[in-house]
Amino acid sequence: MQDSTLKSDEMRSLAEMLCFAVYSTGHAFNRVYKTLLAPLGLTYPQYLAMISLWGRDQQTVGELCVALDLESSTLTPLLKRLEAAGLIVRSRDAHDERQVRVGLTAAGKALRVRAKEVPEKVFKLTGLSIPDAIRLHREITSVRDTLERRRPSAEASELSLAKAD
Repeated sequence: MQDSTLKSDEMRSLAEMLCFAVYSTGHAFNRVYKTLLAPLGLTYPQYLAMISLWGRDQQTVGELCVALDLESSTLTPLLKRLEAAGLIVRSRDAHDERQVRVGLTAAGKALRVRAKEVPEKVFKLTGLSIPDAIRLHREITSVRDTLERRRPSAEASELSLAKAD
């Protein structure tokens, strides 16, 4: 039986690294989305925010941060650009003024119809079958979730780096 533990000297090149395969695949997806979203006037992160809002309007900024796995400092400028484009409005929550709610405008709602074909076009470009796409999605999200559960704390990382020096 072969040892399933990967030794550090076994990783010899970027092409062999799982993390680089995921990273570079993400870039390939972004290039495809950039082409498809340009006519809609959206960047990929803006598109993701719009998808979240199309799914449930009137979310708080905090809810969007969780849904998109973004920090508020990253999401806020993105939302300001969507607001300047007339696609969303941001307003203080009526029940808790510390929170900002994000809602779709009529133009933001109408954009959903124009963006409807994007997911299918991207899927076709992957060349995957539906079962293969489902399997790959499960595997990638499983790896992501496992990494999130096992992520070392910043203190532990600093300690392990100090020991290596």
